Amino acid sequence: MSLVVLKCGGSVAHDAIAGVHGLRAAGHDVCVVHGGGPQISAELSRLGLPVGFVGGRRVTSAAALAVVRQVLARVNAELCAALGPAAVGLMGDEVGLVAHRIPALGYVGDPLPARPAAVVDALAAGLVPVVAPLAAGPLNVNADEAAAALAAGLGAARLLFATDAPGVLRDGAVLSAIGADEADELLASGAFEGGIVPKLHAAVLAARLGVQAEIGETAVLA
Repeated sequence: MSLVVLKCGGSVAHDAIAGVHGLRAAGHDVCVVHGGGPQISAELSRLGLPVGFVGGRRVTSAAALAVVRQVLARVNAELCAALGPAAVGLMGDEVGLVAHRIPALGYVGDPLPARPAAVVDALAAGLVPVVAPLAAGPLNVNADEAAAALAAGLGAARLLFATDAPGVLRDGAVLSAIGADEADELLASGAFEGGIVPKLHAAVLAARLGVQAEIGETAVLA
């Protein structure tokens, strides 16, 4: 069976449940990586803590990191409950996800390809690992980048980004495919902004490491 890593953002996490069940019914192993951006921002605002991003990565102070972890744990538990008894909730920093720290952003890391034993064991047992995007430190890592790191490290066949956008948009149209070099040029030129930036960066990285990457309806090609 081929392995599919499915990344779902906090705003569409529960919409991804049917996708997980569909992939498993088709005979695939599935590893889920989830975000929690909207929930984290809402909780930070409620507590009077600043909300800021640089290149799609959240600026994370020590105080914010505690909130990030709390919210991700809650999203993880809710998603596991919705997926059913096959789901196994895992916090990335507890299972071996590692990252290079980015000091300018605080407690934030750039994740490295990883093959955590807890994820491998869950897949071998026919279960669905559901991974929260934290790395050892702990460090807050972008969920898109965490998904790409896991997909590459686990040798996944596909990396799917479930998003509330239909795909990568250019001039109002959804691209059916985009090459990694073209994506790099557009990203460098500032043609994209917001959440699509880390998604496209992550998809390009995964594609170049041999993983078939798709953002909605857009295939990202090495």
